[in-house]
Amino acid sequence: MYPMRRSDREQGEEFALSLIDHCSHGVMSIHTSEAFPYCLPLSFVRNGNCLYFHCAKAGGRKLDLLHANPNVCITFVGGDEPEFVAPNEYTTYFQSAIVTGTAVEVTDQEEMIEALRLLCEKLMPEHMSGFSHAIQSTLAATSVWRVDIAEARGKQKKRPVNC
Repeated sequence: MYPMRRSDREQGEEFALSLIDHCSHGVMSIHTSEAFPYCLPLSFVRNGNCLYFHCAKAGGRKLDLLHANPNVCITFVGGDEPEFVAPNEYTTYFQSAIVTGTAVEVTDQEEMIEALRLLCEKLMPEHMSGFSHAIQSTLAATSVWRVDIAEARGKQKKRPVNC
């Protein structure tokens, strides 16, 4: 684990996992053979020490890269509040979590459906009545991936309490 420079802002794993549970998406960084990583926003849901995301089974750059190197880093940001503090300070109060882990394609149909159910419950709990129909019509074209979390770290800059 690389030490955090601002240790006063460091938050533990419990904080990081809670933030993930409240974020609608994260940005996943994937290794490439080029000089830069491939980073893309995805909707994630957590179940225990795993994160799940889905995509089209048809393939593409993301799946090609994950098959070549499944080690990923995912960043989540919540409570982002830029503020001008008179007379001359610009700052941002924030919460963030960074997860490292290994992505694995889920092949078990029950695990796939459970992951998709959890994702839908997280993002659209008021529309779960259509879940069974959606699964029947789209599961064959859907790929579900699990990220087994190796490390989850949080960071927070809190707004000062006015006395």
